[in-house]
Amino acid sequence: MEASGAERALDHLGRPVSWRRTLWTMCAVQAIMMMALSSMNPFLALFIGQLGVHNPHAVDLWAGVVASANFLMSAIMSPVWGSVADKRGKKLMVMRTTLAIALATSLMGLSRNVYELLGIRMLQGAFSGFSASANALVASTIPEERLGFALGWLSTFAMVGSLVGPLLGGVLVDAFHHNYRIVFYLTAAFATTAFFLTWTMIREPKASSHEPKGATRRMGLIGQFKAVRDLRSVQVMFFVLFAAQFSVMSVQPVLPLYIRQLVGRDPQLLGVIGTLSGACFAVTGIADLIFSPFLGKRSDRIGYRKVLSISLVGAALCYIPQALAPNVWVFMLGRFLLGAFIGGILPTANALVGRMTPKEVRGRVYGLTASSTFLGSFGGPLIGGAVSAGFGIRVMLAAVILLYLANFAWVRWKVPEWQEGQNGHAAHTGA
Repeated sequence: MEASGAERALDHLGRPVSWRRTLWTMCAVQAIMMMALSSMNPFLALFIGQLGVHNPHAVDLWAGVVASANFLMSAIMSPVWGSVADKRGKKLMVMRTTLAIALATSLMGLSRNVYELLGIRMLQGAFSGFSASANALVASTIPEERLGFALGWLSTFAMVGSLVGPLLGGVLVDAFHHNYRIVFYLTAAFATTAFFLTWTMIREPKASSHEPKGATRRMGLIGQFKAVRDLRSVQVMFFVLFAAQFSVMSVQPVLPLYIRQLVGRDPQLLGVIGTLSGACFAVTGIADLIFSPFLGKRSDRIGYRKVLSISLVGAALCYIPQALAPNVWVFMLGRFLLGAFIGGILPTANALVGRMTPKEVRGRVYGLTASSTFLGSFGGPLIGGAVSAGFGIRVMLAAVILLYLANFAWVRWKVPEWQEGQNGHAAHTGA
């Protein structure tokens, strides 16, 4: 049995820290939080209607604005919370974000109009950053050689939560006769559960004795950004993460419209377009769930850059049958194949970032990488919807193919492969 340095690490009270306990606890917390965050997706637009917005086009507009505002504020604040994590502790940041989301979700249930709902969503985004905090905590505890494996499992449990959340939200809405406010309160209870689970189960290793005492505390926010700027091998990953998330999110606002277009006048399918849309999202998530841990484990063995390159090219190829789909079934097959490769992009990229970053600055670095993904989540639906409206959905899907290939070219050109013994100065091992 391996006896890693991380397994022998002690917390600030001198108690042993188990990386396995940390990993599986954070996987459970990740699933709970993603379930809580995604459970409101099926009825958010309907709740906006209950708040006094009755024009269908206005409801669509407000739903997009309310959803995007959360991502925008998260992108702005994630680097700030990442730097605080390096100063005050990564466990504390996970607890902060779970509690903040619980409080914000409760306040959403009390909102009286759409403006209050928007303000609360922005507040939630400003105090969130859960994924960055979770990644930083796990990456600071897990043995270096198991980082891809660990982040792959975190991604898997996040996908489980994302799949269960909308289904659970829909069931609760029906069970409580479309009383959306009660669902917000129950969602807040899930986030509160995650808070107590983190508080009682997680032990964070104390700072390394090799780290100069007070170095991080003396460094201001601008100084911390300058320190990250010196990690040139990490900087190139920001575009990788932004483009990957942008590509995934760009299709979401138009997917139901494209399915309606593929269904045509088929009377048997016209009545189940909503179900078909949900199925197209679900098959991507199921494939991600299956392949993400496998790809994460393989990346630890054959190289992060190689797995990342294969995943980006595979994702691009899987958009070809989607763009050319003659019917909804071919499109759904393309969505499933896409999920198999999507599972190898974000976990592998985050693992590579972790390997190239010294442990004492991983909080702020993961804060910046989280901003990249949040910006992709913010810009993808907006730009994807605009391109589809102006040029058609198939053209938008073709543009996504080009974006994946551009991301692949960037990885081969700019992204170094991590080599043993290197942190932040990995040598380029271009193919």
